[in-house]
Amino acid sequence: MQKVITRDGSETFLNEQVKETYHSQTGAVEEALKKYAIPCKIKELAKTGKVTILDVCAGIGYNSAMAIDVALEENPDCEIEIIGLEYDSEIIQKIQEVAPPIKFFQHYQKITPQNLAFTEGKVSVKYILGDARETSKKLPDNYFDAVFFDPFSPQSSPEMWGVDFFKEMWRVMKNSAILATFSCARMARDNMAAAGLLYDDGPILGRRGPGTVAVKWV
Repeated sequence: MQKVITRDGSETFLNEQVKETYHSQTGAVEEALKKYAIPCKIKELAKTGKVTILDVCAGIGYNSAMAIDVALEENPDCEIEIIGLEYDSEIIQKIQEVAPPIKFFQHYQKITPQNLAFTEGKVSVKYILGDARETSKKLPDNYFDAVFFDPFSPQSSPEMWGVDFFKEMWRVMKNSAILATFSCARMARDNMAAAGLLYDDGPILGRRGPGTVAVKWV
């Protein structure tokens, strides 16, 4: 798996099977902040004292580690729970090979394919290895404040953007939760809507179109 340096100086990897990098090449760390933590209002959630985040296709963990930084900066006593769904044990191994400018990321290096969970203070992080379309079915209803939805693109991995999987996201989201993703593909948005999610444009960052944010239609 080839390492790639993105334009903000942070590192990601190229998945040679799907011919895509795990993060935007305009800036992997910048994307974690501006396409996930900010649109999902992690700073505001931290003020409540507890944040639960589902990181779908968590990879090397930039998105959720950045969210932890944002939450702890706002409220150092915040209780944070991260559940990361990931299929590829090889990318989990790559956590040991990167050093992004994210304060909490040093603790993510406790994660290996053999040790998928750790607790640091009031922060707990757990990866669940397997097909996210199946492992998500074991998660509780109405549980997560935010969903970071970050599979490979709809063009290369259309199976990850189907109606049934978005229905699972709807099920595990709290009524107040926000789902954020990098894609604005019509197929993805149509399937979100069919699953009961109301979508809107997310931020534009290093791509031709905006990301997407979605909430439950209740």
